[in-house]
Amino acid sequence: MMSSATARLSNLTSQLSGSTPRDRLLQKNPDDIVVTCTLRTALTKGGRGGFKDTQAADLLTGVFKGIIQKSGIDPAVVEDISVGNVLAPGAGATEFRAAALVAGFPVSTAVKTTNRQCSSGLQACVDIAGAIMAGVIDVGIGAGVESMSNNYGPNAVSEFSELLNGVQLAKDCKVPMGVLSEKMAKDRGVARKDQDAFAAASYQKAEAAQKAGLFNDEIWPLEVDFEDPKTGEKSRITVAKDDGVRPGMTAEALGKIRPAFAKDGSIHAGNASQISDGAAAVLLMKRSTAEKLGQKIVGKFVTAAVAGVEPLLMGIGPWASIPKVFEKTGISKDDVDIFEINEAFASQCLWCANELGLDQKKINPKGGAIAFGHPLGCTGARQVSTLLTELKRTGGKIGLTSMCIGTGMGMAALWVAEY
Repeated sequence: MMSSATARLSNLTSQLSGSTPRDRLLQKNPDDIVVTCTLRTALTKGGRGGFKDTQAADLLTGVFKGIIQKSGIDPAVVEDISVGNVLAPGAGATEFRAAALVAGFPVSTAVKTTNRQCSSGLQACVDIAGAIMAGVIDVGIGAGVESMSNNYGPNAVSEFSELLNGVQLAKDCKVPMGVLSEKMAKDRGVARKDQDAFAAASYQKAEAAQKAGLFNDEIWPLEVDFEDPKTGEKSRITVAKDDGVRPGMTAEALGKIRPAFAKDGSIHAGNASQISDGAAAVLLMKRSTAEKLGQKIVGKFVTAAVAGVEPLLMGIGPWASIPKVFEKTGISKDDVDIFEINEAFASQCLWCANELGLDQKKINPKGGAIAFGHPLGCTGARQVSTLLTELKRTGGKIGLTSMCIGTGMGMAALWVAEY
């Protein structure tokens, strides 16, 4: 009997006889790994926003409940859940298993966590897709969560041993992100005025999208406890809106902000991603399984790629990983309708876009992490929800998600929308 992996390879090989690479991606096959539901919480400002008093596991419980309700999936058919997380001790493995049980998944649903830093949420989705491809499971959820309000701090990076500190390339892995971004911006000649213009555009796109209600379809509202930081009054609030979006932002206003990491630097709080809290989840299975279960298909996962770069130039990760996706699929940048590239810093996102020759009109059309935040473990899964929702709204088909990763890596994944 042909194995699941061999069958999938056979299907992919047969597709190669089609017309263009883009056409082949749009073909539908029983073994396709499809997405039947995506959602996310709102993203809120770390330490000040709506989720500042909410633990990561509670955010995750909310999106788990949401994915069950929105998709109508029987929780008992979900065999495994992978959760991306960066900052919680032990990557939250114990709490997140508990969150799945509270949300309504049975004891038969397994849970694991994964930490590939800023790509953890995407890695979780890819891990589930890979398990389905290999026949390990039939249905799974890739998710991501981060409470930077509760877990971010000076102890986020453990002390290096003498052995690791003795090798410069290894030692470079613990250089703070802001310092790294300054190094990259200077090394690659990314001017501050260009960074500020890129950042201002992100704010403006996010403001316009929020006012038009374009985030509503992807955000699952959560009711949480909240203590007013000024009065100390405690209450229950419903969080249904990204609270980091700053209205009326301009490049001129950003140009007045002091550099954060060097007197003559270009990186500051206005052109870097916001410290945030949030969670997201993606429900995955084979097309044949979705049809059997009566699940509505909203997209499919095609492939992913990871790449390593020098630790001090970690921001160029998308530049290294995106071409690997193109090589795997045979498509080019022109075949992609939307790029969701994480805006860890304007400097790195802008440089990667320019170096790859990407059309900036296709990049983060509703804004990005500069405008509404980057909860580290959540972002990779959040991007899938944002991407597939926007592709459907605009009539696009092919989308790519990517991000740079701390210590010098990049990751990218290709998705196709169905509607």
